[in-house]
Amino acid sequence: MLCDICGKNQATVHLTEIIDDQMNELHLCEACAREKSAQMENQFGLSDLLAGLADFEKPEAEKEAVGLKCPNCKLTYADFKKIGRLGCGECYVTFKKYLAPLLKRIHGSSQHFGKSPLKTKTGVAKKKIDLLEELRSKLQKAIEEEAFEEAARLRDQIREAEKKQQDNNTEKENKNET
Repeated sequence: MLCDICGKNQATVHLTEIIDDQMNELHLCEACAREKSAQMENQFGLSDLLAGLADFEKPEAEKEAVGLKCPNCKLTYADFKKIGRLGCGECYVTFKKYLAPLLKRIHGSSQHFGKSPLKTKTGVAKKKIDLLEELRSKLQKAIEEEAFEEAARLRDQIREAEKKQQDNNTEKENKNET
């Protein structure tokens, strides 16, 4: 399939554009896709999106944030709104009060529900912790519903998972001592 714009090169990028409830498909070569991407960035960039969302229903308290500055990287909140990026990890702490509502509007939640790294910095397997939390939640629900056989089965699974986790931790400690 040839590029819809230049008609010369093989189309390798396929875009679906929805404008006013009308769907258009574009099949573009690499060069035309780069050009189209640059046009879209100029028209509506990420920083514009973030700035627009930050201004949406702007509370009075946010006006004081404009002069707020990160003590680590010296990025101001006004600079963040312009560039759409934070300067360092400390920025999240400094601007937390103003980022939380913004992130909630963007993502629909203030908590992360996507994938998580396999291990945390401490080396504890994150997935195992999530599994234990899920099992405990199911156990609580089974108890509330008086499904005692299910509750007993879940209790045994929790004990087994906790024992495995404890055995793994003991094994790691023993390796560290040698």
